[in-house]
Amino acid sequence: MAVCKAFALTSLIFRFATVSGQRIEWQLTRDGSVARAWTGLCAMSLVIGLLFWMAGGRWNMPFTWLVIVAMGLGFARYGRQAADGERVSLQGSRLVVERETAGRLERAEFDRSRVRVEPKTGDRSLILLSAQGRSVQVGRFVRPELRPALASEIRRALRAA
Repeated sequence: MAVCKAFALTSLIFRFATVSGQRIEWQLTRDGSVARAWTGLCAMSLVIGLLFWMAGGRWNMPFTWLVIVAMGLGFARYGRQAADGERVSLQGSRLVVERETAGRLERAEFDRSRVRVEPKTGDRSLILLSAQGRSVQVGRFVRPELRPALASEIRRALRAA
């Protein structure tokens, strides 16, 4: 029977999850586009500052560095939240939800057979996972129109596991 269950898990196709043996994991995090944008802005500021400096604007480079430092401070503040994320993992009879918000980790563990996944398809709100009188919301880092698909995927995995 264990071989049949392993085949059922590996034969499922997941859009958001990764399957590793008997473990299914959804890693929901922010994308890195802000870091790339910040790097591009810094490079562009340096190029423009260098061009003005070469044309005789000697005071332009200190202001360019001031702008880069200000952007760096703003990015450092944003970076505290850039590591925020949610991890939902299903292994055996346990569904574990870990949410990191501004360096604080919250963990909730549920019995797989009792977990309810809401909202129903079509609702753009966060996904509520509940069981045994506890609940946790996930899906903050998933576009609202993709949340019903994620909820459906979690339901399928709970039934198949």
